[in-house]
Amino acid sequence: MNKDSKIYVAGHRGMVGSAIVRELCRQGYSNIVTRTHSELDLINQQAVNHFFSTERPEYVFLAAAKVGGIIANSTALADFMYENMMLEMNVINAAWRYGCKKLEFLGSSCIYPRMAPQPMPECCLLTSELEKTNEAYALAKISGLKYCEFLNRQYGTDFISVMPTNLYGPNDNYHPEHSHVLPALIRRFHEAKVQGLTEVTCWGDGSPLREFLYVDDLANLCVFLMNNYSGNETVNAGTGKELSIKDLTQIVADIVGYKGRILWDTSRPNGTPRKLLDVSKAKALGWTYTTELPDGIRLAYDDFLNNPMRAER
Repeated sequence: MNKDSKIYVAGHRGMVGSAIVRELCRQGYSNIVTRTHSELDLINQQAVNHFFSTERPEYVFLAAAKVGGIIANSTALADFMYENMMLEMNVINAAWRYGCKKLEFLGSSCIYPRMAPQPMPECCLLTSELEKTNEAYALAKISGLKYCEFLNRQYGTDFISVMPTNLYGPNDNYHPEHSHVLPALIRRFHEAKVQGLTEVTCWGDGSPLREFLYVDDLANLCVFLMNNYSGNETVNAGTGKELSIKDLTQIVADIVGYKGRILWDTSRPNGTPRKLLDVSKAKALGWTYTTELPDGIRLAYDDFLNNPMRAER
């Protein structure tokens, strides 16, 4: 990308999209195009085609998505599948139809099988069944990355995809029911501290192992890949490090300053037992993360405290 290339960031108000915009600005890219949902409904194919035919972006970062945690994914299956598939297909198809030089599709590590080999390499995609609690979202994301691959193979496009591990950081979603585990813990322990609660109950038994990547590190990789990678296979984005949910919970409690007891409700689902990405491909390309987990959680908690509207989502 040239510094004055026209770059469209879809989903610029979300955690990932806003981080990509910050990273592009940091690196001196000056011609960034964005649209809010009210300005452009990505599920509306006619509106998307009109936008691309009018704006003609050269590069596209597709970070827009309907996202949520275990509750949202397991109770709104149809909504997650329909909305994500529609917006992905509309944007990717329009990018091809109107001659974009390159598109980067943002997926999720939930695309990999529930019992995938650990760490999970890119090649394990579609080798066995998915985790049922987020199957609808995973199927939609698989469809998006496969459509990029098929356009490359049939029409010679240069569309790539990146699969992030669990993300966190500025502009995250802290909704009590629709957020992911790390922001949910930040909110829960913060409210428990403010209310003077003596104990907090968390879901499951704390045994699942998870990997977390600070969202600004992901954004740096996204720009790096747009400039340095072409290929049909996706690229994993992570740290290559994991910890148990129980250990994560204690770190968040310590950073927030909550001193009470932490209990576990084992009647609640754990989710996938282990999710660690094989990040050797990104490393071989010359990229690695820079933000360690405790430092990133402190930054995320500062963002939560300084932006009270985050908790209203």
